Amino acid sequence: QVQLIESGGGLVQAGGSLRLSCAVSGRTFSNYVMGWFRQAPGKEREFVSFISWSGGSTDYADSMKGRFTISRDNAKNTVYLQMNNLKPEDTAVYYCNGRNRFSGSYYSSWGQGTQVTVSS
Repeated sequence: QVQLIESGGGLVQAGGSLRLSCAVSGRTFSNYVMGWFRQAPGKEREFVSFISWSGGSTDYADSMKGRFTISRDNAKNTVYLQMNNLKPEDTAVYYCNGRNRFSGSYYSSWGQGTQVTVSS
C-alpha cells in the first residue's frame, strides 16, 4: 500500500519560512499530479497548491501565491512546499496527496500530516 509521509513542519514566527516534504512510497510517483492541502482547527481541509507530473505546471490558492513554491523530485518520490513570509493564518496541519494522470484516481489514504504553527 502506498504511504505518504509529510515532514518539515514546526513552530515559526510570522514572516518566517519552512520547507515541507512529502515522501511517497511506490514506483509510480511520476504518474501523479501532486498537491498540498491544509486543515486548520475547526475548518475544512483546503487546497494549497498542485504540481503536474513533470513539474512543468503549478498552481496555488490565491492566499498562497507569491509566498509558497511547490516543487518535486521524481527520482526521490518527493514533493516539496517552500513556504515564505508565513502568517498566523497559515497555521494548520499540512497534507499531500496525488491524482493519477491516466486513471484520475487519487491515493487511497492520507498521511499523518505535518503541523505548521505560525506565531504572531
